[in-house]
Amino acid sequence: MKNNPIIFVMTIIMLLISNMVAGQSNRAHEMTFFVTSTTQNGNLGGLEGADAICQKLASAAGAGQHTWRAYLSTHGTQSTPAVNARDRIGNGPWYNAEGVMIAASLADLHGDIQRDSNLIYRETALTERGELVNGRVRPEGTGNEHDIITGSDSHGRAFPHGTTSAGNNLTCNNWTYDGSDGSAMIGHHDRLSGWNTSWNSSHATRGCSLDDFRSTGGAGRFYCFATDQK
Repeated sequence: MKNNPIIFVMTIIMLLISNMVAGQSNRAHEMTFFVTSTTQNGNLGGLEGADAICQKLASAAGAGQHTWRAYLSTHGTQSTPAVNARDRIGNGPWYNAEGVMIAASLADLHGDIQRDSNLIYRETALTERGELVNGRVRPEGTGNEHDIITGSDSHGRAFPHGTTSAGNNLTCNNWTYDGSDGSAMIGHHDRLSGWNTSWNSSHATRGCSLDDFRSTGGAGRFYCFATDQK
């Protein structure tokens, strides 16, 4: 039987990440980053509703003392400017629920100076409960949920005017729409893909309903960051 190259590469990555995590893990650092444990469609109630979800989940996990923001961009309209996800989340550093630093700064998070400077992978992109989120490598009989909605390009910014249309703005109409004729840009938290392994800008969904998200390997999860790192 031939070896599966994806499984082989993933095994090597997991070993490397496990060694890095083992060296970093420190509960003294408060959680300031997580992937939502809950799933939802594209209608989050806008950025305000998405932020409220982050705050509620963080509070339930004992981290409500921080101010939390959803890592989501919105497209601009004639009356409102675009919002960039990277401009909403503070300056870092950010730590997951196990105390592992996933990025020291905005520049490291987005690879502004050197690409792949962050530590966002399946083993580190944990929920607020400290749980793994299914990726391409997952327990048998469970679904892939590595598509994390962002509405952003790889630098954490909204897509420029002219690259999207009213029916395909890559933000599910600024996170207020759950129809199948919309779409959202997603990233892969496990950094595994057939062609684009970006954590925040890999491909668009087929629609904005939860079923649409699931059809391409997602569940409407998103990243949450604390803006007031302590």
